[in-house]
Amino acid sequence: MTVSHSNSILYNYSKLVGRITEKFGTQAEFAKAMKLSERSISLKLNNKIEWKQDEILRASKLLGFPQIEISDYFFKFRIKKGDTSRKKVITE
Repeated sequence: MTVSHSNSILYNYSKLVGRITEKFGTQAEFAKAMKLSERSISLKLNNKIEWKQDEILRASKLLGFPQIEISDYFFKFRIKKGDTSRKKVITE
């Protein structure tokens, strides 16, 4: 199953951002630990580009939460402003 990351689906990364701040202080320090650019982290946290599976696993280890909690940090849906349908685009 593939989840479309078009503008119709947005993820709420507020819990992830909070954990990054708690553990690393800044997104820049987290980016260094992830071996990614600050821009890449910013784009991911702002729903502009997708997180890769290996990045999600690496982040969970660096941020110190168990893999069972990954969905709490990476897959909380956010309803786009003005969208009254509340539908998520999911394709197989």
